[in-house]
Amino acid sequence: MKAEEFEIIMKQRPHVVLLGAGASVAAIPNGDKNNKRTSVMDGFIEKLGMVNAIDKVSLKTKSNNLEDIYSELKSRPECDEITKELEKRIYEYFYSFEIPDDPTVYDFLLLSLTKKDLVATFNWDPLLLQAYTRVSRITNNLPELAFLHGNVFVGLCNEHKRGGLIYSHCSICGKPFEPTKLLYPVKEKDYNNDPFIRDSWNLTKHYLNRAYMFTIFGYSAPKSDVSAIKLLKEAWGAVDNRSLEEIEIIDIKPEEELRETWDAFIHSHHYSTHSSFFDSSLGRFPRRSCEATFDRLMNVQWLDGSKGYKQEMSFKDIKTYINDLVHDEQKNNGVLKNPYLASTLL
Repeated sequence: MKAEEFEIIMKQRPHVVLLGAGASVAAIPNGDKNNKRTSVMDGFIEKLGMVNAIDKVSLKTKSNNLEDIYSELKSRPECDEITKELEKRIYEYFYSFEIPDDPTVYDFLLLSLTKKDLVATFNWDPLLLQAYTRVSRITNNLPELAFLHGNVFVGLCNEHKRGGLIYSHCSICGKPFEPTKLLYPVKEKDYNNDPFIRDSWNLTKHYLNRAYMFTIFGYSAPKSDVSAIKLLKEAWGAVDNRSLEEIEIIDIKPEEELRETWDAFIHSHHYSTHSSFFDSSLGRFPRRSCEATFDRLMNVQWLDGSKGYKQEMSFKDIKTYINDLVHDEQKNNGVLKNPYLASTLL
């Protein structure tokens, strides 16, 4: 294979981004449009107003973590009514989130990728889809989305196999979409039973198998997600076969801890950690992360990371910023221009 052909193939491979709860926290660090904050699993039962109801069933677990409490409730048939009420309140809690009017990390994230890429999320909240709806007015060249645990903003028509936003209607029968099922936090999760979740996983595995770059944003890989990590690892494959690919981790945890958590995905030194989205390749080289990474590592060219997104940008600023990038995408079927190349060596 000629060097030019290899370069085109590598630069056109996907950038896959995996989102955990920490990504939604980063998207609304000061709360949503109504100052409502996202919550970790510890102490979540109190936020839902379920403490008194759950106290009546004398749980064996002493944990205040939602995953531990829900797992026990689900395993006890006599707790079926309380379990259903808990599921109802979880759904309503997350459905009520509204994205702030100003750009969030999710807006920047979606506009840092293109249709060859994928964002897969474990989060139930609607923030990513709310961001997607409004940034699609700027460009329709946006990444695919996959919802690995379901999502409160996704609806389905099971009869005609159509889906969309929960408040939309089936294009065939005209009936309102039904809510998708959420995969609640039991220790042994079934990723094959529900068709929507199964399809989301199949899509993610397909993209991850082909990915040049893999970014893990705010996902801690909890012990209760052992089966999820196994599926991701199977798709990523052996690290010895990933000597050219790059892993990126966006998280506020120390690098040593993150390296240990994701060691099975990392080939040698082919990884980086960042405490902020804006320091990652997505923030520094938006819409050209794979191109910029290849030019830096394979073409040995200097990059200017100061040209990327700035946190204070308005939607107008972002639209103006990506205008030339989008225009290049529309007219160019080969290797896209990399505007992040440094003009001079320092």
